Amino acid sequence: MDQRNGTLTTFFIIVGISDLPALQFPIFLLVLFIYFITLGGNIAILLLICLDRNLHTPMYFFLGNLSILDISCLTVTTHKVLLTFVSGDKTISLTVCLAQIYVFISLTCDELVILTAMSYDRYVAVCNPLRYNVIMNQGMCALLTTVCWIWGFLICLETFIELTRLTCFRSNKINHFYCDIVPLMKISCNDTSFLEMYILFMGNLVVAAIPFLLTFISYVFIIVSIMKIRTNIGRRKAFYTCSSHLTVVILLYTTLIYQYLRPVSVDTLELNKFFSLFNTVAMPILNPLIYSLKNKDVKSAFRKLRCGMQTKDKRCTRQN
Repeated sequence: MDQRNGTLTTFFIIVGISDLPALQFPIFLLVLFIYFITLGGNIAILLLICLDRNLHTPMYFFLGNLSILDISCLTVTTHKVLLTFVSGDKTISLTVCLAQIYVFISLTCDELVILTAMSYDRYVAVCNPLRYNVIMNQGMCALLTTVCWIWGFLICLETFIELTRLTCFRSNKINHFYCDIVPLMKISCNDTSFLEMYILFMGNLVVAAIPFLLTFISYVFIIVSIMKIRTNIGRRKAFYTCSSHLTVVILLYTTLIYQYLRPVSVDTLELNKFFSLFNTVAMPILNPLIYSLKNKDVKSAFRKLRCGMQTKDKRCTRQN
């Protein structure tokens, strides 16, 4: 460990999305708008799942958990942007910074395994429809969800422990809008080679590669089963049941690959910030949009809820 050019730091200064004073208010309004849109969209999905009995199925049970994860990820990462504008305080303690990193990467891991569980659900629905209700019963759904939530926080524990060993930093400025692991390692004067290798290989192997492989295998079987369907209508219907989930999986994995599957030494912080912004801000908005716009059941549940609130409107009643 080389501490000659570093100091022991107890707090950091979060640079934010931009350090230009003229952009602070527009950024605040944009982030606040996105936060409320995301919050409203995901809460709407949760309410629809709770209120409509037609959505009391394993697929929507997992989707509800995905909405909770989206709300949590966005709150963990963007709350500092909002608080900074209100209070003017850009500082964050070392303890809170490490906690933010741990919670965020754990929630991201949880999201990956939740999507993996959803792919298994789609596999059973397409490849073994007659036994779907037997296999994906309430007990199985509860077990899979519990494992998914616990898995993320356990698998990221070693990374958190390694981060607590970073005691010396060349600067106390983090070029990001929240405490992210890559910018923190960039300013550390401790030897981060083990942590970098752990994240690049071991971490991504277990956290990303295994869920991706399981998801990929599920879709191989799904595609094979769809190709065996003789009618075009049957094929379209089978593929339609998986299209929303597949879109979310592709978007999330593409972003994470560009964001984390690179050595820290060749990483560009501004590029990392861009992908983080997409992953933490855009994805939580896209998820409810994808599942609502591409899903007939969700759109039907929304119409029923809207018509239920407008019982005096006869035209609405006729639509259903």
